Amino acid sequence: MALDLTGCTVAVTGGAGFLGQAVLERLAARGVARVTVPRRQDYDLVHEGDVIRMYDDFQPDVVLHLAGEVGGIGANRANPGRYFYANMAMALNLIEQARARGIRKFIQVGTICAYPKFTPVPFHEDALWEGYPEETNAPYGIAKKAALVMLDGYRRQYGLASTYLLPVNLYGPHDNFDPGSSHVIPALIRKCEAARLEGRDHIECWGTGSASREFLYVDDAAEGIVRAAEVMEEPEPLNLGTNREISIHDLVKLIARLVGFEGEIRWDASKPDGQPRRCLDVTRASERLGWKATVPFEEGLKRTIAWWRATSQ
Repeated sequence: MALDLTGCTVAVTGGAGFLGQAVLERLAARGVARVTVPRRQDYDLVHEGDVIRMYDDFQPDVVLHLAGEVGGIGANRANPGRYFYANMAMALNLIEQARARGIRKFIQVGTICAYPKFTPVPFHEDALWEGYPEETNAPYGIAKKAALVMLDGYRRQYGLASTYLLPVNLYGPHDNFDPGSSHVIPALIRKCEAARLEGRDHIECWGTGSASREFLYVDDAAEGIVRAAEVMEEPEPLNLGTNREISIHDLVKLIARLVGFEGEIRWDASKPDGQPRRCLDVTRASERLGWKATVPFEEGLKRTIAWWRATSQ
């Protein structure tokens, strides 16, 4: 039977972030009134004492763990130790305290970076353990994947209800546009828009452009997460995506066209491409959740560009 979240106190870690804001909107639309968001300045979830205090203060029935320390290829290369430790520590502390307090359900949002570097396309959840992740983001991906193992063990030994979600690369309004830590779509929108405004004749992009990626609009991801909180009980990994991929080369051309940048695109092949391909099999999410993505990619990009222009003035 589906869990009625309107009768629950729901704690959303990372609720002030990009994905978290969209999840809060989905919870509000369902009439969930008791939603709490631990802010980092009050509760640093890397530390066990802060996690204990957060549970004491909020008394949640359900935890949606969205928080993480993450960035693009450059940020992952610069912070491999921190990204492993912070993401592993948060999951370790939150899941253990959830067990100790007998909470109703724990939802862990993982990462597509957990998949092996050369996963057969489209990625199926059964392939998670068939190789090592792409090297530049392996510490982050493995830390997130370790939470799946922990949840499986805690379900079998302690009965903790949970699920584990693997959203593909997210994008949309309110994304992180910081040039030091942003992911590919906000980074490219910012780069193309700046070049257009400054009248430059070219932009430079990392890699060769040959790698492919799949992108999911943030509102679609939020709906999948909330739906999983309602209907899932087992820590079974579930992909959230569109089952459609685009090469980085074509992505740059598309964003440049939508932004209105008409200059040359130059590729720096000395920089890494990252994982060669990403495209998800989303059959399991469709079957378990009755969920599918609804926002067309070009429409989502237009909304994201419009938001960035409105907020960066």
